Amino acid sequence: MSAQTAANDGKRSFSQRMLDGVERVGNKVPHPVMIFLILIGLIIVLSAILSAVGVKVTYEVAEPAPVVAEQTYDGGTYEPSLTPHDLNPPVETHTQTTEIKSMLTADGIRFIFTSAVQNFTNFGVVGVILVAMIGVGLAEQAGLIGALIRKLVAVAPKWSLTFIIVFLGIVSSIASDAGYLVLIPLGAVAFMSVGRHPLAGLAAAFAAVGATFGVNILITPIDGIVTEVTNESAALVDPSRSIGLTANLFFGIGSTIFLAFLITFITEKVIEPRLGKFSGAEPATGVGDDVAPDGQTGPEENQARGLRYALWGFLVVLAVILLLSVPSWGILRNPETGSLVEDSPLMDSLIFLIMLIFLVCGLCYGAGAGTLKGSSAAMAAITKTFAGLGGLIFMLLVIAQFIAYFNYTNMATVAAVKMADGLESANIGPLWLLIGFIVVTLILDIIIPGVIPKWAIFAPIFVPLFLRLGVAPQTVLAAYRVGDSPMNVVTPLMVYLPFIVLLAQKYRKQAGVGTVVSLMIPYTLIISVAWLLFFVAWYLIGIPLGPGAPVQLP
Repeated sequence: MSAQTAANDGKRSFSQRMLDGVERVGNKVPHPVMIFLILIGLIIVLSAILSAVGVKVTYEVAEPAPVVAEQTYDGGTYEPSLTPHDLNPPVETHTQTTEIKSMLTADGIRFIFTSAVQNFTNFGVVGVILVAMIGVGLAEQAGLIGALIRKLVAVAPKWSLTFIIVFLGIVSSIASDAGYLVLIPLGAVAFMSVGRHPLAGLAAAFAAVGATFGVNILITPIDGIVTEVTNESAALVDPSRSIGLTANLFFGIGSTIFLAFLITFITEKVIEPRLGKFSGAEPATGVGDDVAPDGQTGPEENQARGLRYALWGFLVVLAVILLLSVPSWGILRNPETGSLVEDSPLMDSLIFLIMLIFLVCGLCYGAGAGTLKGSSAAMAAITKTFAGLGGLIFMLLVIAQFIAYFNYTNMATVAAVKMADGLESANIGPLWLLIGFIVVTLILDIIIPGVIPKWAIFAPIFVPLFLRLGVAPQTVLAAYRVGDSPMNVVTPLMVYLPFIVLLAQKYRKQAGVGTVVSLMIPYTLIISVAWLLFFVAWYLIGIPLGPGAPVQLP
């Protein structure tokens, strides 16, 4: 999509010319898979050079005393270990020297050839996304998520319409395509139906879905992926340290509520006054009116019946989970301590529970609404979901090799120690370092909008670095969430931007990339600054980021 359609007549403004330049540069950035293939080549070459010149670091490390465990392969992306929490072994502090290992030696080449399958199968991200998307994907294909959004928008009072759309947009990251394909068109239609400018509704929904993608009041499949990557990165310097799936849950809930009110304020006080009163006619049926996944259209009575069935299914699953968790004898409690949070089967099964809830609710909705007729239709919905994950699975395959090679060469450890030493000698406080990390993430998001590719690059470097400076992995991950999303709504590399432009053209024929980006720039600027200050306040107050996940290392 060219930004040329943003011009009405006459000379283009400076901001439009700047956006044209950003788009031209952005189009030259290769696909994330190619970026990681290039990085793999750089790691191979750089490891040989650094090893040849004898790069190494010596540092103090505190770790549990050795225990007997199953042997694992060198440099893998998953290293099972027995933690102090499990066995309470003594912790030993000793001096350790780490050298760069070349991948162009006989051992390194053997590792490249023999570890490829293990690197992928042991990459925990793969299992997380596949299991979660069984349920989420079926619910989306059946039409449940779209129906929920339509229902809630339809019953929302006029005075709360903006907040409802924004809140639903943030929560919709549980199934990202549903938010982009359903909520954004509905936001425009809902605003126009009550006499407000449809582009304001479009902008509010787009900001909610795209600019806050890193947080939610629920546990999402993305949480599982970034948690696994964080743990594997933390293990580079402390194999016993890991965070749980809920390590950022409190911060996610707080950020969701804060951002919902903030985006509502920006929409009503900044965007709508600038747009003025909408004087256009209601557009004819076209782009955006039938963008829902299969099964999301149909008679209202079918959708209402499907939602009732889904509610009954949800209540049944919830009752079973509560029965297995709430009583003191609940089998989803920690069998030794009785805890529901620390080392409990409940926490370890969250991804499975998310899958189960969405699977049951999706099946119930499909049965009630008539969108899933029989087991063959359900299997077809899951198959279609998995087919859509093909590109992601291939990207994860390449990322798994990148992380394995990075681990094998010890480059992450050496870089973290060198950077930590430099930062410590500069006497810069951890908070300022976290702020700098957020700013760097914001900048990189312009050319790599995806949450997973950036974290796969950043985590092996910054998680060990901040660990050595006494900053907990969950705090680094929370900081990453703040910087990861706000730029999504203004970068030309956002995959849904052409679709958003087409939606905008329904209400303003001359709309183009510049129109959409100019609408979204206030959201990006205000969210970036306000969310950063929100994170700083959270950090200084010391509110836990999640259950058993304090801001500071214990």
